[in-house]
Amino acid sequence: MRHILIIGAGKSSSYLIKYLLDHSQNEQLQIIIGDINPEQASKLIHNHPNASVKKLDVFNAEDRALAIEMADIVISMLPAHMHIEVAKDCVRLKKHMVTASYISDAMKDLHDEAVDNNLVFMNEIGVDPGIDHMSAMQVIDRIRDNGGKMILFESFTGGLVAPESDNNLWNYKFTWNPRNVVLAGQGGAAKFLQEGKFKYIPYHRLFRRTEFLEIENYGRFEVYANRDSLKYQSAYGLDNIKTLYRGTMRRVGFSKAWNLFVLLGMTDDSYIIEDSENMSYRDFVNAFLPYSHTDSVELKFRHNLKIDQDDIIWDKLEELDIFSSTKMVHLKRATPAQILQKILMDSWTLSPIDKDMIVMYHKFGYEKDGKKHQIDASMVVIGENQTYTAMAKTVGLPVAIATLAILNEKITTPGVQMPIAREVYTPILSELKNHDIQFTEKDLPYLGYNPLNN
Repeated sequence: MRHILIIGAGKSSSYLIKYLLDHSQNEQLQIIIGDINPEQASKLIHNHPNASVKKLDVFNAEDRALAIEMADIVISMLPAHMHIEVAKDCVRLKKHMVTASYISDAMKDLHDEAVDNNLVFMNEIGVDPGIDHMSAMQVIDRIRDNGGKMILFESFTGGLVAPESDNNLWNYKFTWNPRNVVLAGQGGAAKFLQEGKFKYIPYHRLFRRTEFLEIENYGRFEVYANRDSLKYQSAYGLDNIKTLYRGTMRRVGFSKAWNLFVLLGMTDDSYIIEDSENMSYRDFVNAFLPYSHTDSVELKFRHNLKIDQDDIIWDKLEELDIFSSTKMVHLKRATPAQILQKILMDSWTLSPIDKDMIVMYHKFGYEKDGKKHQIDASMVVIGENQTYTAMAKTVGLPVAIATLAILNEKITTPGVQMPIAREVYTPILSELKNHDIQFTEKDLPYLGYNPLNN
């Protein structure tokens, strides 16, 4: 038997575990899941004979190394900042490693050692990053193979609620780590290229600089810019491209309402709110508003942010119950962002029967034989329920497929990498089609960049 160690069995691991167990007999696999909460992980294996669960504290270096030493390959589904110690053990113990997270500088520093030990360290192999890389490179390589020259690439992804479960005014529920949603866009200005010009959007303007797009059968969406659209320019071979823009998708109207939290400072994670555990939601909101012994919190909120009482945004705020004087924060030494996250989780957590939705859209502009052309590609995946979500499916299946491909020596190029090589994306995208994860492409007249951002 070949042993696969999965470290961490959070929300994105359900399809990963199911896929590997479904293939465990034919592929001679023994799946070991190490998690700080083994009870939760045990629910995902359904007493399968080729799976076991053990309690694993990744901060216990001895236990972590022992678990890794017994494996043939390691999948880390931990939060991104926890991968590095696992990766160092994998280098030392000569084990391949797979993660869905962005490549950190610390991970990148292990590249030479991984190459020297002939180890594949596959990163960014989830949905975004992951499927976005693979699907983009497949089309970009095809355009180049046919003699085309890339002049525009735009790419947008959204983790959203499925239409049949879309029952709140924000048209949104949490489908992945809520903390990352609250902190989205922070840490520097968004930067991108449009028509050969560098563009920048600071955080305090990010959610007011949106553009719109249509996905067939699913309607209209808005997008806001990712922090660094230029991050993959060289990796994709797009050094001479005129327009390069990556962003996040939401339903129309979300960003304008979210911007109110940004303006008030509720998404700030850099300082502690005093006596936060004894605050009501209403107290928290009031802490960001001017003092008045006559005006209500609601009146001050509307006045300071210039919101009409009949504005749909006001309905969205009231729906969150943020003005409640009876709901309590109950978080000690919490930052504004942590308190906002707790408030939002009351309303935006998926119910057991809710379905989520992943939407991805690419626009490719290219020149060939003196003419400009455009390809639009879109993907929509609907989840099954609160456990087997579209997010878990589009993150977990690429991780699982890549893991088997490395074990079976179909992916052999060593080093710290992301899935942009043909040997990686071709078989994985082909296999994903068997699970209804695929893109619909359209050839269109070239439209160029969106004039909203010129």
